[in-house]
Amino acid sequence: QVQLVESGGGLVQPGGSLRLSCAASGSIFSIGAMGWYRQAPGKQRELVAAVSSGSLTNYADSVKGRFTISRDNAKNTVYLQMNSLKPEDTAVYYCNYGSSMRGIKTLGPIGSWGQGTQVTVSS
Repeated sequence: QVQLVESGGGLVQPGGSLRLSCAASGSIFSIGAMGWYRQAPGKQRELVAAVSSGSLTNYADSVKGRFTISRDNAKNTVYLQMNSLKPEDTAVYYCNYGSSMRGIKTLGPIGSWGQGTQVTVSS
């Protein structure tokens, strides 16, 4: 079992920035790729960014050029730097993991969902 704890959300004005963190603990040997997801009210949860064990990255078109995902394997932590935030980025953000980048993109995450962290972009 892997436990995931997200943090760093908050209220920010349009154009602002936030940095989310996700700390993993437990059976971390099972973690390959890690991803950040978000779910806005009334919408399905979507994958916005993923990073492989070798730090290759992949982004949803809606966040390309604005969000940056990174991981610190020594700290078992993955980050999401979010810049130029828009109101449509408002959502609860979650992290999860897969056995590989291909796996997380095609089969979905394999971990349990945490509580997430709320990001609200509003003036």
